[in-house]
Amino acid sequence: MRGLESRLNAIWYAGAPAPWVLRVLAKIYAAAIAWRSPVTAQALPVPIIVVGNFTAGGTGKTPVIIALVDYLKATGYTPGVVSRGYGRNGSGPVSVAKDSQALVTGDEPLLIARRCEIPVRVDADRRRAAEFLVRTGCSVIVSDDGLQHQRLQRSLEIEIIDDARGYGNGLLLPAGPLREWPRKVDFRIRNGQDPDDADAYGMQLKPGFCRNLISDEVRALSDFSGSRVHALAGIGNPNRFFDMLRQSGIQIIEHAFPDHHRFVAADLPEGPVLMTEKDAVKVEAAGRQDLWSVAVDAVLSAAFYAQFNRRLSAEGDPHA
Repeated sequence: MRGLESRLNAIWYAGAPAPWVLRVLAKIYAAAIAWRSPVTAQALPVPIIVVGNFTAGGTGKTPVIIALVDYLKATGYTPGVVSRGYGRNGSGPVSVAKDSQALVTGDEPLLIARRCEIPVRVDADRRRAAEFLVRTGCSVIVSDDGLQHQRLQRSLEIEIIDDARGYGNGLLLPAGPLREWPRKVDFRIRNGQDPDDADAYGMQLKPGFCRNLISDEVRALSDFSGSRVHALAGIGNPNRFFDMLRQSGIQIIEHAFPDHHRFVAADLPEGPVLMTEKDAVKVEAAGRQDLWSVAVDAVLSAAFYAQFNRRLSAEGDPHA
């Protein structure tokens, strides 16, 4: 699987030519999305914020959702998050708790529930999930992904794009990384860009605390500076995590896995391991004392939050 992912990345982002069979499949895919019905579902009584991307693979979407949820809580809203729960077993509706299993909920929804301590509902039908959260008292809904989910009416759309990768070769799946042709959205955020510009708001991922998977001990990432550790990442762009560790002065041995990889004991190397929070929710520590998760925080500009607040306030009053 990793070999296939590497081959596709070479085609999508490194200039390797797309084979004719992928280009034919891309034309079939283009015809299919052209026939999609427009969003016609009735609007829900609370604002719906969709955070997603036009490309396949990781762009830093989950840290942005966490940052937005924290901001919404601080400004008086009662936020809830809906997600399809990619990579989980089953597709039916599930409410995510802090002690849920990633196989049941998906890794990203579980991470959001643990970090934010807010209602998270997983369902293949995001509209049904949003309706459930509205009934439980949420005053704003954030959709984890869903720019392409036609049944969910939305108040604001936020696109996250990897500044280094962009739209790759600009082709639709599977010849390129595009899920759909890029279109107008309310906010565009570029992960890795600094500062804001006329096209997009900049965003940086900054390392947070490190947490031991067994003892729950919390340490600063700088505590590992100068040491040699294994770095494990099963995310869309593992190099971004590896580069962050190197910039913190840590010597790493890289272990890259496909996005949403289901980890088994054999995947864990011997010796100290630093991994992403998204991976940590799927790892069974099995008594090992040398496994650490590394939190990352999305840092967005004051200008973004000011404009976001203005647009959201026009959609609904959290105290109404």
